[in-house]
Amino acid sequence: MPGLTASLSSLGKDVWLQLNNELLRFTVVPEQGSQVWAVLAIDTIFETYTIQSAAENDTINLRIPLAPLLRALRSALNASSASIRLTKKDNVPLLSLTIITSNLTSSRPPISITATTLNPDNSPFPKDSSANDSFGDPNATGLFPHDRETTITQDIPVMVLAAATVASIHEPQCPQPNVHIILPPLLQLKAISERFTKLALSTSSSGTRDRRAADAPPSSSRLILSANAHGVLRIGVETSALKIESKWEGLTNPELDPGQVEGGEEGVRGHASTRMKEKEGEEAWSTVRVEGRDWGRVLGVGRLGGRVIACKSMKLSVDE
Repeated sequence: MPGLTASLSSLGKDVWLQLNNELLRFTVVPEQGSQVWAVLAIDTIFETYTIQSAAENDTINLRIPLAPLLRALRSALNASSASIRLTKKDNVPLLSLTIITSNLTSSRPPISITATTLNPDNSPFPKDSSANDSFGDPNATGLFPHDRETTITQDIPVMVLAAATVASIHEPQCPQPNVHIILPPLLQLKAISERFTKLALSTSSSGTRDRRAADAPPSSSRLILSANAHGVLRIGVETSALKIESKWEGLTNPELDPGQVEGGEEGVRGHASTRMKEKEGEEAWSTVRVEGRDWGRVLGVGRLGGRVIACKSMKLSVDE
């Protein structure tokens, strides 16, 4: 959860979280730049989950500021257990995060533990005058380790959204992707992308001394991403003074699941990405241009680990 929240916070300040009996939907729609439309199964995040609402399917819509949510979740990284609930305090809706941590602490041992027999005179063992019937020394400085639980509660102010408020928010409709390809390690890809973006900005602004690279027009920092259905990905930048490109080969083009494609097997055979496999030469490539700094923020999802599949629609969009 902290990794997901950190990735979302790199793209926007607030997240629209929709909870219901079946799924969790995370949506970030900034004024400009990349959007996030993520759907997660409930058991991906919660071990136990209870929701009640008067809305259909027990749906609750929340607008949550990502910065305080991320701080609260990071404080729970080493917790033995954590729970989150929607509540109110002074008529202000809150997400209340309760964190329980177990700390190994130390205390002094018992001062004296005495062993006694009912009839010492009948004991078969000789009495040792030097022995001490008491275990433990009142003057001992040793400490005795044990667990101690600490409970911490953090409250995150949220806004409860009415169904009518979010009814007009819809995920953008994109055409069928021409290529699906599993990206190389995102940290590596992000480093190269940022390097290319800086090179493009520096070369585009070098001709005008009074303009800083950060003020260069967006077109000057656009990266060119190309991929084909044969496991090859290219990323580059081209300006009037610079042309540079990196290429990865041997990547995986995942197969479409007929159960997830409209029309099943027939839909897969007629899909744009299937037809791309039959093409050769430059026609086999799907190419998009993305603003470099925005692309770098999108690649911040690399902190989540796992695999990322890029779906490229020719000259239109890049979907993660």
